[in-house]
Amino acid sequence: MKNIATWFFVTGASFALIGMAWGIQMSATQNHTLSPAHGHLNLIGFVAMSVFGTYYALTPQAAASRLAKIHFALTVAAVVILVPGIAMAISGSGESLAKGGSVLAVLAMALFVYTAARNGVGQAERAALAPGKIHMEPAE
Repeated sequence: MKNIATWFFVTGASFALIGMAWGIQMSATQNHTLSPAHGHLNLIGFVAMSVFGTYYALTPQAAASRLAKIHFALTVAAVVILVPGIAMAISGSGESLAKGGSVLAVLAMALFVYTAARNGVGQAERAALAPGKIHMEPAE
């Protein structure tokens, strides 16, 4: 794959396919007990990863950073740990995995906040920012 944005999109779409298959399975069995885990798979695994991929596609200087790779790994780890953790918590097998995955998900979002604040959005905005300053202008 070419760049981090592609990794986010392909992985996010893969999580979406898994979520769709899981949703079909829940519908076919009429057992929706694990729907909270399914929802988190779709929300973090597809929606958040797609938003992150879009950001990195629009902001190549952020995509080229080492933090982008860390962000990707952290987000994947959050999904892979949180979703089964929620399923385990629902089934009464313990909440430790769900708690750990939740912390990873929060860290992934915090890293995104930092990255967006540091780089802005798009190539032109980064060039216009003074070093060390965050500029926020109202939308027109």
